[in-house]
Amino acid sequence: MKILAIETSCDETSAAIVKDGREVLSNVVASQIEFHKKYGGVVPEIAARKHTEVINAVIQEAVEQAFLPKCSARSKKKLRRPPAVLFKKIDAVAVTYGPGLVGALLVGICAAKAIAYTLKVPLIGINHLEGHIYASNLGRDWSIQTRFPFICLIVSGGHTMIVEVKGHGKYIILGRTRDDAAGEAFDKVARLLKLGYPGGPIIDKLAQKGNPDAIRFTRPMLEDGYDFSFSGIKTAVVNYAAKMNNKIPRGRIPDIAASFQEAVVDVLVEKTIRAAREKKIKTVVLAGGVAANSRLRQKMLARAANAGITTIIPSLALCTDNAAMIGAAAYYHAKKKNFAKLDLAAAANLKLA
Repeated sequence: MKILAIETSCDETSAAIVKDGREVLSNVVASQIEFHKKYGGVVPEIAARKHTEVINAVIQEAVEQAFLPKCSARSKKKLRRPPAVLFKKIDAVAVTYGPGLVGALLVGICAAKAIAYTLKVPLIGINHLEGHIYASNLGRDWSIQTRFPFICLIVSGGHTMIVEVKGHGKYIILGRTRDDAAGEAFDKVARLLKLGYPGGPIIDKLAQKGNPDAIRFTRPMLEDGYDFSFSGIKTAVVNYAAKMNNKIPRGRIPDIAASFQEAVVDVLVEKTIRAAREKKIKTVVLAGGVAANSRLRQKMLARAANAGITTIIPSLALCTDNAAMIGAAAYYHAKKKNFAKLDLAAAANLKLA
C-alpha cells in the first residue's frame, strides 16, 4: 500500500510517499525557520501563509520523486508523465489533524481532503504525536510490532511525555511536562543568552565546547514520578545570569549551555529508564525534535545499555517534523480500515491517548 502523507502542524510543510508503513519512497520537507528567526519563535499566521504558498509544490515533488524513474534532468523531462497518472498510484491519503497550530493544520487537511476526494481513495487522520512514535519504524529490517511493548520518550518544542506503547493505537501516558516542554526550555534559554533560534541545535553545538559540570543547575522532579518540569531549570539559568547583571562573558556561555543541557538530559534519561525498569520493558524509543540532541542520544544509549535495555532512535531527518512518519502511522490505521470522513477537522489540542 502506497500512502501519500501530509504534515503541516507547525513550521514545516512536508509530503511523503510511504509504502507499507516501512519504506520511504519520498520525503520532502520545506522548512520555514528562516522566516521565523527574527521573531525568536514560530508566528502562527506566518506559518499558515507559508504552508499555503508551498503545499502544492511540495506534494507534487513528493509524488514525482516516488514515482518518476531516477535519471538525469534531461531524461526526466522527456519521461515526465502527466501528474494525474502519477497520483493514481496512491492508495490512500494521510494527514496530520492535530495537535498543532490550527491555521497550519487546516492547510494540510484541506489539501489532503481535495486529493482523497478527487482520487476516490481513503482519507486517514493521524495524531502528530503518534507519527513521532512510528518514525522509528522507518528504514528498519524489523517491524515496530516486534518491539511491543516499549517505552517512548516524545520530546519536542511543544511536547514532553513518557508513553507506554502496548500495541498499535494502544498508548498509556505515564508522565508529561507540567509546564514548559524540553524544546521550549532550550529556545527560552537560547533567547536569554542571545544565541538565536531555534535554540535546541544551537545549544547542542555550543555545549560541545563547554564543561557540563561547570554549573550545577537544578534537576526538578528528578525522583518524583514520571512527570517533568523544565521551568525551574530555565529559571535557574535566568538567576545565574542575573548574578552577573546579565553581562555574561562570551567565554562563559559554552559552559552555561553545556550545564543547562546536561540538567535537562539527566531528567529525561533518568525518568525514561526508570519507567522501563519499573514496567519491566526492555525497549526504549526516542521520538521528537529534541531526540536529535547529540547529548541525549549519547546518554540514553549508555544508560540503557547498562540497564540491559535496547534503545531505538530514528535518523536525524526523521526526528524533526516530517510526513514520512505520518505515512508510517497511517498504514496501521489503513489495515484496520480506520478512515476519516471528509468533514475531518483540525484539533489543535488533540490528545494521544
